[in-house]
Amino acid sequence: MISDSQLISFLKKGNHKAMEKIYRLYWEEVLDSAFRRLRDEEIAQDITQEIFISLWENREKIQLAGSLRAYFEGAVKYRVINYFRSSVIKEKHKEDLSFLIRDNLEHSAENKLMLKDLHQEVEEAMLDLPEKMRLIFSMSRKQEKSIVEISDELGLSAQTVKNQLTAALKVMRKRLSYLFFLMIIIVFI
Repeated sequence: MISDSQLISFLKKGNHKAMEKIYRLYWEEVLDSAFRRLRDEEIAQDITQEIFISLWENREKIQLAGSLRAYFEGAVKYRVINYFRSSVIKEKHKEDLSFLIRDNLEHSAENKLMLKDLHQEVEEAMLDLPEKMRLIFSMSRKQEKSIVEISDELGLSAQTVKNQLTAALKVMRKRLSYLFFLMIIIVFI
């Protein structure tokens, strides 16, 4: 049987078979560990995929002092913490913005009109995205589908979906950067 250190050594050299072996040996353990912490199979699957994708992408830089099992346990813990941190922050921002908008919109028909225009701007910006990117972005943001769900549904790799989402967000951020200032005007003026 090949040792973890040998697998890592082969992996660092870009050996696909070593990656496949690591995946076969540990994917179920990683998934179980993520599921135990999250109690959500879909998110646990996403985190598991992200961990293995990250391992492959960062293979040349990996410095393992212990076993792969310990590495994966730490990776799961780190990803789960980030997931919860991100979820809490995202939810808090949504609540704050929702409260501010609702409070201000109740007092101003003009603000309602501005908000409608902002929504239309976002929709128009989405139309500028290439068709496949727009579909992936829409599935992620409007239908709230996970990377795994999108990849399964469209027959694409999870990494391709991630790349498309990253590119879409970059385009949208650039195109709509001025909207942040309009939101401030709506909310605080």
